[in-house]
Amino acid sequence: MNTKPAKQPVQSKALSNIEPTMSPLDRRMFDLRWQRSLDDLMDPLTRIYGQHPRFAAMKADLQMMLLGHWAARPADLKDLDLQRDFNPDWFQSEQMVGYVFYIDRFSGKLIKVLDHLDHLKAVGANYIHFMPCLEPRPGDSDGGYSVKNYREINPVLGTMADLETVTKALRAEGMSVCIDLVLNHTAKEHEWAEKAKKGDKKYQAYYWMFDKDTVPKQYEETLVEIFPAHAPGSFTYYPSFKKWVWTTFNEHQWDLNWSNPDVFLEIVDIMLNLANKGADVLRLDAVAFMWKRMGTNCQNQPEVHDLLQALRAATRIAAPALIHKAEAIVSPRDLVPYLGVGRHTGREANIAYHNNLMVQYWSSLASRDTTMMNHVMASHFPHVIRNACWGTYIRCHDDIGWAITDEDAAAIPHFSAPGHRKFLADFYSGRFAGSFARGGIFQENALTGDRRNSGSFASLAGLEEALDTGDPKSITLAVDRILMGHALIASFGGVPLLYMGDEIGLLNDYGFVDEPSHAHDNRWMHRPRMDWAVVKSLEKSTTPQAWIFQGVKHIIARRKAVPAFSAKHPTRILHTGNSRLFGFARDGDAETVVCLFNFSEIPQAISENQLRAMGVTQFHDRLADAAADSNGGSVHILPYGRLWLA
Repeated sequence: MNTKPAKQPVQSKALSNIEPTMSPLDRRMFDLRWQRSLDDLMDPLTRIYGQHPRFAAMKADLQMMLLGHWAARPADLKDLDLQRDFNPDWFQSEQMVGYVFYIDRFSGKLIKVLDHLDHLKAVGANYIHFMPCLEPRPGDSDGGYSVKNYREINPVLGTMADLETVTKALRAEGMSVCIDLVLNHTAKEHEWAEKAKKGDKKYQAYYWMFDKDTVPKQYEETLVEIFPAHAPGSFTYYPSFKKWVWTTFNEHQWDLNWSNPDVFLEIVDIMLNLANKGADVLRLDAVAFMWKRMGTNCQNQPEVHDLLQALRAATRIAAPALIHKAEAIVSPRDLVPYLGVGRHTGREANIAYHNNLMVQYWSSLASRDTTMMNHVMASHFPHVIRNACWGTYIRCHDDIGWAITDEDAAAIPHFSAPGHRKFLADFYSGRFAGSFARGGIFQENALTGDRRNSGSFASLAGLEEALDTGDPKSITLAVDRILMGHALIASFGGVPLLYMGDEIGLLNDYGFVDEPSHAHDNRWMHRPRMDWAVVKSLEKSTTPQAWIFQGVKHIIARRKAVPAFSAKHPTRILHTGNSRLFGFARDGDAETVVCLFNFSEIPQAISENQLRAMGVTQFHDRLADAAADSNGGSVHILPYGRLWLA
């Protein structure tokens, strides 16, 4: 029998000198969580900062900071910490459904969100994502992603006290709140930047600043412009303090220098402050760009994954109820690592956006061909991910970048990646003959020819065009495209994210050009204000909007009735042999559910024997909750049809 005493948490001398107000039990909980996550925290920090002069003091400083936030953490959030410690996969449940919105466009004010709880409940949402709501710079703020103050709410929306009130009320309804936290940059008006402008060396070291343009020019040889149309280049010169500053996205967004350990400590402090205000999820924005390395495109560098692991480990100590969502809109090869692979397995982001599923949905919808979709989904993505899952979505606040790589195109006979990207940009801007879509071109790159697209879900799916023509068949097809998309993200595996207004088919808002701070950015086209008049009329209406709303409600309700849709269960891509169909199997504990989607306006059929080989034992459609349409030994799938076969 091993009688060696259990290893006790090591306390620094500095820690022993502070006496935060907490019970012995709370202190014991902190010490146990510190010890639990110590290796996950310090191993990546040692790799990143081990040679930095500040590293020797970093561990003690970090421990004191975490202890202080734990001491200040409200009792109800400490109780939530305990619940989620016992159920760490809570966010992977088939019950989870996300709803995403800009507060001003949804309810006007933060506190007014509570006036619309009935609508959130009606669509089945329990993960509520407030789009950027921290205090932005005045004027153009890149949709709120140019943050002036991480510790205050945008005063146009409300206050931090309002945030605490709203998060507590939503928590009482079983709803978790997601807050955006920008990690790559701050606004040039941020307190740190203002001090840097005045010559403070400490805060100049928080950013990438250069006295001459020699080094910036060397970096720019391999960098990719993000907004070539209105923010070309990656560096900006400021005559007032005679420095070049790294500005990846916009002149007013200054890139943080994550090679400085003080930046890491500052961000952890901010994260835990938001957690103690009631945030359950932090959406970590622009994470792919956090680390800079000469001779690369400065995206997806190995140190990024070390940083994300260390950030997760730190918050897991002082706020275990909090989880992280990585916003990494990158190629398939680079995407999976943000959920943790290799030494980061189970230790990095809890959720990441499945932008490739979104891109492949629109690609297959335009081409009526799922060959590329099947290849990409089968080749690049694991069946299941440890302690992490996807955020699945069809549209969001951002543009659509056509992530069709040359590598994937080479696997498809007679397929050109540049040609297909051009086709998609033309199709979804309505320039392609016969397109059902209406949208806009966003940020055309004259050097590469690449173009991205803007447009709401409903307008890109054909509803705007169909309503203008008044053709009943076109309207029906558009609605079915929308419902097929919702059924896809509800069943694929992860947390389905509904963007505000998609559930009622909101169309493009062309009035964005009349607002000076929006006019240069046509992404505001697909960020319309919520139409509460339409919502009020839905129950008694027979409009396409009502049809969509009832369909989305049904899809979400049926998702929650299928335990196999929990993200802890594998998603196996199925090769049906029919290029019009996309399919996958969800292998649950009690049953396998085969999900099939027809990406064309032509009815399709698949043999019962083929479905049995895929795992179908009952020809019961779990989505319709009825027998599948089967005769002659085949199951029939309507135009843009969707089946969940048990």
